[in-house]
Amino acid sequence: MPQPNTVETQPNSRERRMMRRFDMRLPAVVRLEDASEFHTETQNVSARGVFFYFDRTVTAGTRLEVTLTFPPHITLTDAVRVRFTARVIRVDSALPSLRVGTAAMIEEYEFLRSNGATDFLSALQKEWKASN
Repeated sequence: MPQPNTVETQPNSRERRMMRRFDMRLPAVVRLEDASEFHTETQNVSARGVFFYFDRTVTAGTRLEVTLTFPPHITLTDAVRVRFTARVIRVDSALPSLRVGTAAMIEEYEFLRSNGATDFLSALQKEWKASN
C-alpha cells in the first residue's frame, strides 16, 4: 500500500492540505482546455488533489480533465478507472530536466467502471463527501 506523504514545514508556516496525501505513481492521460492531450504519471494523490510533472507549462487556474487507473494492488479488487476535472492551483518552476511540477485541485470525478471494486469506490466517495 502507498505510504502517506510527510510534509516538513517551517516553524511559522501553516500546512494547508486538508486530506492525507499518498505517494502513487499512476499513469494518467491529461486533456487541457484547448483539447490537447498527453500522458504523464501522478507523483502523489489525495481525495481532493493531485500532483504531476508535466513536459509543458500550464498556468494556475487552467482546467484539466484527467483519466487515471487505480491498479488492483491499490483497490484490492479489479482495476478502477477514474476521470476527473481539476483546476491547476500551483505550478513549480521547471527543473533542470524541464519537468514542470503541477498541483491541481479535483473538482468533480466519475468512475468509469461500475462493477467490482465497490469497497474501494465506497471509501473514496465517503472521503470525498466528508471533505466537501
